[in-house]
Amino acid sequence: MAQAVSSVQGSSESAASTSPSTPILEAKGISKAFGHVQALDKVDFEVYPSEVVALIGDNGAGKSTLVKILSGIYHKDSGEIFVEGKPVEFHGPVDAQRLAGISTVYQDLALVDVRDVASNIYLNIEPTWFGPFINFKKMYADAAEIISRLRITMPSVKVNVGDLSGGQRQAVAIARALARGQRIFLLDEPTAALGVEQQDKVNQLIADLKEHGSTIVLISHNLEHVFKVADRLIVLRRGHRVGTRQKSATTKEEIVGLITGAIKGDVAD
Repeated sequence: MAQAVSSVQGSSESAASTSPSTPILEAKGISKAFGHVQALDKVDFEVYPSEVVALIGDNGAGKSTLVKILSGIYHKDSGEIFVEGKPVEFHGPVDAQRLAGISTVYQDLALVDVRDVASNIYLNIEPTWFGPFINFKKMYADAAEIISRLRITMPSVKVNVGDLSGGQRQAVAIARALARGQRIFLLDEPTAALGVEQQDKVNQLIADLKEHGSTIVLISHNLEHVFKVADRLIVLRRGHRVGTRQKSATTKEEIVGLITGAIKGDVAD
């Protein structure tokens, strides 16, 4: 099975021949229980290349569980996962990251505040020369190039991350995934606790990632944010997928109804 995963990333010929109608990441019939609590019950999920999909639902809906299964942290009880139409099996986050190009940026960002921007971006993958010595010149130049691509204003890649704003810290976390060659981003509440101006910068960052060919799964409670950046919305409720809507064909009121159960979803719960 690991060989099947490896072939997904390794064959550019396969990627080129993939139909646009084929999801880049798909889950079918995913179930997961924790003791007597059924967190997910035969949930389907799909996201297409260069698409922004919002995964939304109330607390306990199953969003976090699904994301952790897609990122290799949790093992599913049943169901299948596909990358570009090929079945894959993740035995941990390393498989999801290195073999399928999936990176999860969690709300806490997991940044090292006392280290600078470049060191955070290349943490544990620092460029070296003359054996084990870090090539700082290359690291700073490469970090500056990635930050420039993200179009986020940053005082310097040599400033400590702890001195940055919330939006800038989000950019560093995403830049770290880009430096590792990731192409599918699972963003967990990226605008939580950010001011309006910083939220707008994160929205622009998501739009730029999409424009450059990245695929984004956005986990959020913020419908204002979701309706600004998402192409499609998938609603979970009590471990079921209860609705899928194109942003252009729905309203915030309908989505709230699906989340709360006021509007009957596709699956009775």
